[in-house]
Amino acid sequence: MTFSDMCIVFATFFLGFYLRKHPNGYYQMSDYLILIPILLIIWGVLLYCFGMYNSFRTKHISDVLFIVIEAALVGCSLFGSFIFITKMNSVSRLHIVYSFLFAVMFISIEKIALIQFFRYQRKKGFNTRNILIVGTGVRAQHLINLISNHPEWGIRIIGLVDNDTTKINTMICGYKVIGSFNDVSDILHNCVVDEVIFVVPRSWLSKIEKIMSMCEIEGLKVSVALDLFELKLSKAKYSNLEKLPLLTFESTPDKLLHLFIKRLFDLGVSTTALIVSSPVFALAAITVKMTSRGHIFFKQQRCSLNGRTFTMYKFRTMVEDAESKLNDLLKYNEMKGPVFKMKNDPRVTRVGKFLRKFSIDELPQLWSVFKGDMSLVGPRPPIPNEVSKYEPWQRRRLSMRPGLTCLWQAYGRNKITDFNEWMRLDLTYIDNWSLWLDCKILLKTLPVVLFGVGAK
Repeated sequence: MTFSDMCIVFATFFLGFYLRKHPNGYYQMSDYLILIPILLIIWGVLLYCFGMYNSFRTKHISDVLFIVIEAALVGCSLFGSFIFITKMNSVSRLHIVYSFLFAVMFISIEKIALIQFFRYQRKKGFNTRNILIVGTGVRAQHLINLISNHPEWGIRIIGLVDNDTTKINTMICGYKVIGSFNDVSDILHNCVVDEVIFVVPRSWLSKIEKIMSMCEIEGLKVSVALDLFELKLSKAKYSNLEKLPLLTFESTPDKLLHLFIKRLFDLGVSTTALIVSSPVFALAAITVKMTSRGHIFFKQQRCSLNGRTFTMYKFRTMVEDAESKLNDLLKYNEMKGPVFKMKNDPRVTRVGKFLRKFSIDELPQLWSVFKGDMSLVGPRPPIPNEVSKYEPWQRRRLSMRPGLTCLWQAYGRNKITDFNEWMRLDLTYIDNWSLWLDCKILLKTLPVVLFGVGAK
């Protein structure tokens, strides 16, 4: 597959060359030939690193297409940077765009065709993989049903093995228990086994070590089901710390490339927004200073990722001694929970109401986004006093960097008066986070801010 992908990249490079129009009406192929090895290396390395050449027997088509798009976005950036650094001004930017677009299109078509072809073949009984399942419990039965529901994977279960000898020759989900732990060696020698999958209770881990060692000696692939603990939110992954293997459970997004893109987007947008909105900053600062006593900015300690604290800035929208008056207003709190929200708060100045309505008071937080204390999208940053009153399940909202906007602001804002509902929205965001979800929240937030919907 690597060879066919490189052929496509090679062909689309020339296709892009002939499609683009040179401003002077002529082409210089010699200027471009040196770029071909660079382009092939970038595509090949990125496709490999993103997992394109791992087995896609059980992958969804969408997963494979996403790898192609990821490689194209990163590759185009790297290729463009190379041309910029080497000052190859004669190279057409349009040619680069064309070549990457056509490469994405044709590689995607190639992958879809290959996946569909192999799925058809596997359903017919070709290119199958024989597995032996060690374990017969509920988790093992779930695996059996999963495999049975996907004949296109081409996985053939030759039988089950259990530590209990009384289960031999019984049927589990339509498959026979063909032996006990002591019979594994004979099964491996008498049957064609490509892989052994262990789906056993935690108490059996010491018992299967001998079998795993036997499989290792004989060169068989061994997999161990990692759902050893009944964790509802965390996802398990395997990693290494030097030579120490670790089984890690994470309940937060762990796609480092996507998180890196999110950070780059935050940095780019916050920098641009700070420059573009500088006249608004100046006007807001002058208005706040001229209409009420006190500092222009309100600063407060807030909690960021995993409890880290940072100083957050806003344009001051309340009277100077607002904090000292809070205790007298707690009885009017409209939010159930540790957060204080009140309609027509008497501490808010007349200018402050306008700034809040259109979220102008939030603009200084772009500086926090630029520094990395916050993100454009994420759970709103709480104050430490509120966090100290959180229930354990609510603290999980601190597991992701706080943001300027979130699901609560985009879809509910101050219409939501139940703190628990607010927390559930934040956790829904964390559990379902993606770059596309961030884009949807930002697009949904724009009209909310522009028209001052739900502001207090």
